[in-house]
Parts: sequence; structure tokens; C-alpha cells
Amino acid sequence: MSNERGATEVLSNVDSAWLRMEEPTNLMTITALITSDERIDYQRLKTDIEDRLLPFDRFRQRVVESRFPFAKPRWEEDQNFSLRAHLKRVALPHPADQGTLQEMVSELMSTPLDYSKPLWQFHLIENYGTGSAMVARIHHCIADGIALVKVMFKLVDEDADGTPFKQEGSEIPRTSAGKRRRSLVDEGMDAVLSPARALDLARNGASAIGELGKLLALSSDPPSVFKGKLGVTKRAVWSNPVPLVEVKATTKRLGATINDLLLTAVTGALRAYMLQRGNVQPGLAVRAVVPVNLRPPSDEVEFGNRFGLVFLALPVGLATIPERLAALKAEMDAIKASPQAMVAFGVLNAMGMASPEIESIGVGIFARKATAVMTNVPGPQKLLYMAGAPIREFMFWVPQSGRLGLGVSILSYNGHVRLGIAVDAGFVPNPGMIVTYFHQELDDLVRLSKA
Repeated sequence: MSNERGATEVLSNVDSAWLRMEEPTNLMTITALITSDERIDYQRLKTDIEDRLLPFDRFRQRVVESRFPFAKPRWEEDQNFSLRAHLKRVALPHPADQGTLQEMVSELMSTPLDYSKPLWQFHLIENYGTGSAMVARIHHCIADGIALVKVMFKLVDEDADGTPFKQEGSEIPRTSAGKRRRSLVDEGMDAVLSPARALDLARNGASAIGELGKLLALSSDPPSVFKGKLGVTKRAVWSNPVPLVEVKATTKRLGATINDLLLTAVTGALRAYMLQRGNVQPGLAVRAVVPVNLRPPSDEVEFGNRFGLVFLALPVGLATIPERLAALKAEMDAIKASPQAMVAFGVLNAMGMASPEIESIGVGIFARKATAVMTNVPGPQKLLYMAGAPIREFMFWVPQSGRLGLGVSILSYNGHVRLGIAVDAGFVPNPGMIVTYFHQELDDLVRLSKA
């Protein structure tokens, strides 16, 4: 985990791309939230960070830009590192409820990290309701969402006594013969293209070149309430927990996957919000950029970014739930047979080698072709603990890369699924309405499945 103290390391091309993608109005920071109905012990949390996170180089290294043009930035040991600069104790104003917590998460999401220090920071909120909350912010250049979820789980325990949580390879259950069983992971958007399948497709050069042509030829996404000139202020909200057993029962009755169901509910929620703000043209579709995990299953934490991107059309212009469900199923089937994820990874790699000016042009091209970033990460399906306190909620938000103003995150944990929304406050001043519509859409899907 550790290199020789004082050693430096060049950022990879893709990590450099994510570093340089940051703008004051669009921070490339992944934000995570953990809540508990009991108090998280500060001293115990501090000790866990020292013992479990700081042995990783990245948490003690800062990014140093080169003085030479076209030279990539480097990771360099922070000789003045102090945990006090990265672990903060804060308190919510009265009434210290979910509303005030959402305001604090939104404010932190809008605040850039200090580039003179390692690019991460934790805020322990010691008075959330009867318990505590912790907000973690880690820059995307350190690692992608899949890797950083594994990093966060380094801080959690199996029980209140502090038995470290043992992560099984990407949380994929296995049979006694060692073969994978179908699980929520297999149906998550991060797994629409397996690493082996992606590499097989990438080896077909003609297919990859053709896919690159299709990617570049994609039309610009239409104007909507979710697009426009970005501002600095962001807003973060999250849903109530949705029982996973209910979601699975609904998918079984509809002959769909969990992913199909959640995508349909999200699309319906976005449609309802657009209708509330104006009209939705029949047949209208807006694209979401969906990260696709390209790592093989492993229980090891591997830093850096190793994922591709696919463009998923969300059929917000279709008026009925069955139409939207059918359209999304067909879209996902097409994506599974496509090398688009590996091609997009190659584009990001090339952008990381280019000058900042050329990279900015590339970011602009991606931004015009999509409206949102959407990701789905499966978490452990059992109760876990942080510094002795049982974790009630676990949520995260990815940055809206490519100058997009809407981020949608789905996370499963301990038998429940939650939706997180991150938006530019200038576009969507009331994102809680999207969450409300999401719950209504799920209720409608349940009723439809029983009809």
C-alpha cells in the first residue's frame, strides 16, 4: 500500500483527465453520506482512519502540477500532512433534521477541496437527530466510484465491537463451486458490460472504430429544464429507503430486472418534474451518461479510474409506464452488445494526454450529447457499523462530469434501495420533487405488476 516516503508518481492519463475536468461550477468530487441513530465516536473514527485509510498512499499525497507544458501532474507526499485538516467535527443548526442535513451536504458539495493538500475530507456531524452523520468527499482523480465505495467500507465493521467488515469480491455471492450467482450486482448499471465481455468486444477493431464513429455522431441532447449554464451552488437530496424484497417481487411479476425497474421509475420521475415545469414533447428522449465498471471482481482496493461510459436514452416523452419500461429494456439490451464503454474509456485516456485546451473541447462534446450522469452501486445487504454505531443510511453522489447539471445515484444497502439526486440549483431549485415523483412511480409500478 505504501511507497517509499517522499517518492512521486505520475497520474495516469484517465486520472489526469478527471483532475483537469474540474471547474468552479462543476467540481469533480464524489460525495458520500453515512447516518446513524447513535453517536459515532470521534476518537474511535480517528483511530480507524489512521489505521485503515492512511496506510494507502493516496490519502497522504497531494497533486502537484508540472511547470512544463503537456507534462502530466504527479502524486507527491504531503510533508505537512495533518489529519486535522481532513477530519472535521461540525454541528447542524436547529432542528438538526434531514432538511438541515441536506443543506449541509449541498453546501459541502458546492465547496472545492484544498489543492495544496491531499484531495479528500471527512465531516463528522455529531448532532444529527439522536445520532450522527458523516459526509465524505474524495476527488475523482483518486479513484472511481466503485473503488471509493470499497475504500469507505474499510472504515466499517461487522459489529459494534470493531470486527472489520470483510468485503467479498464486489459483493458478488458465490456458490460452493465458486461460480457467480445472479444478484443485484449482476443487474446494476455498473455491470451492464462485464470486463471480460468489454475486452472481447474491444479486440474487434472494426467494431470499436464503428462505435467511436457512432459516439461522435450522436446528436446534441435537446434543451430541457436540466440543461443550461452552470452555477456554483449545488443541491443534494435523497429518497426514503425502498425495501429490496418489494422491488424484487415487482420485477418478478413484470418479467423485468431490478435495473429495468429502477431506470423506469427514474425516467418517470424526470418526466413528471418536466411536466410540472412545462411541456414534454411526445417521443422526447434525454441521455444519461452511465459509468460501466471495467475491473474484474476483486476484494482488493485498486485506486485510479477504470471504467467506461455508455449513453443511455431515457424515454421521458413516452406517456405510459409500460411504454417506458419496454423502451428501456430494449435500450439496455442494445448496450450490452456494444463496445461503447471501452471506446469511451479510450477517449478519456486520449483526453488525459492532450493539452487542457484540447481536453476542454472534448468535455464540451460529451456535455452536448447528454443531460445527466446516472450510476448504480450495489452495497452489502446486511447491517454494518462505523466506530461502534450502526449505520442506518448510506448514500453517495457522483460529480456531473462533462458540465452536466443533473446527477442520479442509486445505492442498495441492508435490504433497501435509495435514490440520490444532485443538481445545479439554478436549473432545479426543488429537487425534492424528483424524489417524490420517484416514490410515486415505484408505487405505480407495483400496482401495475399486480394488475
